[in-house]
Amino acid sequence: MKNALVTGGSRGIGRAVCIKLAASGNHIIINYRSNDAEAEKTAELVKEAGGTAELLKFDVADKAAIQTVLGTWIENNKDKPIEILVNNAGIRKDNLMLMMPDSDWEDVLHTNLDSFFYITKLALPSMMFKKFGRIVNVVSLSGVKGMAGQVNYSASKAAVIGATKALAQEVARRGVTVNCVAPGFIKTDMTDDINEGQFQQVIPMKRFGEADEVAEVVAFLASKASSYITGEVINVNGGLHT
Repeated sequence: MKNALVTGGSRGIGRAVCIKLAASGNHIIINYRSNDAEAEKTAELVKEAGGTAELLKFDVADKAAIQTVLGTWIENNKDKPIEILVNNAGIRKDNLMLMMPDSDWEDVLHTNLDSFFYITKLALPSMMFKKFGRIVNVVSLSGVKGMAGQVNYSASKAAVIGATKALAQEVARRGVTVNCVAPGFIKTDMTDDINEGQFQQVIPMKRFGEADEVAEVVAFLASKASSYITGEVINVNGGLHT
């Protein structure tokens, strides 16, 4: 049994990832920001899938909270370190750049990019020591090709992709892999405000993806079967962009 931390694990892709990793017998540490009921529901689904779960509540956009909550957990659990880290938490605040408030730029960068740095930096030492680790960063089609109206979101996800490729080279010799999964349009709370019919014509598969389809790829990259894959970005977008 390995400890797997999934940020933003209470709903959507994060929940699907928690359940998929639990099916392999992992202990799932479910990070979430505020929705206690949804987090508890994810924990129950993890247990039904054959895993064990615990909740770790903190805002990934808050550096101090990361240091206090996650840092304390790591200090108190030196005998069972995090071996799988899925940086999934993220937000969108779409607008044209000319009309984008500074706060929308800052909020998205703090949540999507800064969280990757501060959380990964805390989890990495034990992986390096044990000579095993799986870091999977959930990015986006927007970070791969850019999307109009998402300068902040695209910038944050593209930055994580670049950081992934760099970090993968730094830690490969210690048995730690670092990869990205880049979903396209996936049916989650984050895409509730997007008209699926409007985009069906440009998606070769003529549909939005399911969270489970993303979770399958994350689970593979988190497993021993992916031991010779690192620094990669795997697109899960129905052929929309290759």
